[in-house]
Order: sequence, then structure tokens, then C-alpha cells
Amino acid sequence: MEALGFPSLNAHTISCSSFQKRTPTKLPYETNHFSSSSSKPKGPSYRTHHFRRSATRMQADNEDFELKQMRDMAAAKKRWDALIRDGKVKPLTPREAGYAIQLSNKTLLDVRPSTEHKKAWVKGSTWIPIFDVGDEFDAGTLSRKIMGFTMGGWWSGVPTLAYNNQFLSKVDEKFPKDTDLIVACQRGLRSIAACEVLYNAGYRNLFWVQGGLEAAEEEDLVREGPQPFKFAGIGGVSEFLGWTDQQRAAAAKEGWGYRFMFSARLVGVFLIADALFLGSQQLVHYLQDIRSH
Repeated sequence: MEALGFPSLNAHTISCSSFQKRTPTKLPYETNHFSSSSSKPKGPSYRTHHFRRSATRMQADNEDFELKQMRDMAAAKKRWDALIRDGKVKPLTPREAGYAIQLSNKTLLDVRPSTEHKKAWVKGSTWIPIFDVGDEFDAGTLSRKIMGFTMGGWWSGVPTLAYNNQFLSKVDEKFPKDTDLIVACQRGLRSIAACEVLYNAGYRNLFWVQGGLEAAEEEDLVREGPQPFKFAGIGGVSEFLGWTDQQRAAAAKEGWGYRFMFSARLVGVFLIADALFLGSQQLVHYLQDIRSH
């Protein structure tokens, strides 16, 4: 992440204040089974106060981290705008990229994560993700995955991504510095970040697909994979229920048959939730009857 000017994924740490233990004075009437050096047991009020202080500190750290991310993103956007303004990276529409691939034999470098690439990809493209789903299971990675899931990942299906440290080395293995590279991602953000990394590494013939593959029509690029390009970046509950912008646009074209499928899924979700609720009530009554007997 530092290579892109973003904050390090491990930079966010949460610090909690330490509390000094107070040793009460031993009274004459205390029994011997209490050690004279033991601390006074912490009551509920102490634990509540400790939890509130920790939660307040965690919230403050999260706000500082988000503010730093916003500042770093604004600085990165200025750099990316300068790359395009100075002609170091040349923007292309998806249709122009398709023409360049077919007529000029230029190479399309797909930098999307595996979750998007496996749904749809450009025929003949080279896939090297700049960010991908991390497979580490350390405490920091797990906390970020849990936070990402609870903060909307369950709805959008967007996974927690980590910078691919082998991105540049893999590009160097496949392409010399004078190769004409058309860099694309799903919406255009990660691909312009990849262009910055590649330009700083010495690549000078860089083309950026503006708006990403999601902006492409089916006739613009030769697609392979089970889904259209527009659907490659969606997921989660919103995709299952058909509540994404891409699916609503498709429903307007396809008609009532497409809408009926997702309406049936929504009704099914409500029926399942209702069945689980009734089942839980029956289980509670059953357990109560067992205890009463």
C-alpha cells in the first residue's frame, strides 16, 4: 500500500490505557484464604467504565484512520490527474481499448482481484492483480476482514483486499519496459494506481481504460467468462436480491421475467426468516416444558 501512497494496512493500531491495580489494606477481620498481596476484585461498575474508555479510544482511532485515508486518497488523485494531464498515461474508452487490442495487437493488463476476474475477463488479456484477497490469518488481517464485513461487505460482497507485493515483479517477468500496456480494472481506480506504479518502474507506453471494464458494452471487448463485465464487481446480499444498479438497469431491458426471479428470491428470504422465527419460538416452548417436568 505504501507504494501507492496509501496508508499501510498494518498502520492502524488500537492502544488502550493501562490501569494500575490498587492493593487494599488488610483488615483485622479478613480471613486467611485471601492473600494479603491480592488485588480487590473488580466490580461491574469498574468493568463498565473500562469498556467505555476502551470503546471511546477505539472509535477515536478509527476516525483518525479514516481521516488519514481520505487525505492520502486526495493526494493520490492529484498525482493520477497529473499523470494524465502530462500525457504520461493516455486514457482510453473501453471501445477504444477494444479497437487497440484488435487492430494494434496491444496487450490488456487486467489488474482486478480474483473475485472479479473469475466472473468475466477480456479474451487474450494478462491477469496480474495489484490488489487481491489476502489469505493471511493473523490478528490484524482477521480484524480488518471482520470490520469490512460488518461495515457493508455482507451487503455489497466486496472482500477485504491487500496490496500484491509481487505485482511489479510479475509484470517485469512478462513485459519489457517498452511494451504498450492497456491497464484495466473494474471501475478504473485500481488501474490508474497500477499505472502510477508501472510508470515509476520505467514503463512509458501506458494506456488507462477510463471507467474500467464496467463501463464497457458487450460489443466493445471480446469477453470470456460466465457473467457480463458489468456484473463482475457486484456480490453479497445485494446481488442475490437484485438490488444493484447494474441489475436494475438489466431488469429495465429484460422485462418482467428478470424482475420476477429476484422478487421470488426476496419472498423466499422472508419465508425462511419467518420459519426460523417460528421454529425458535417452538424450541423455547419445548425447552420450557422439559424444565417444568
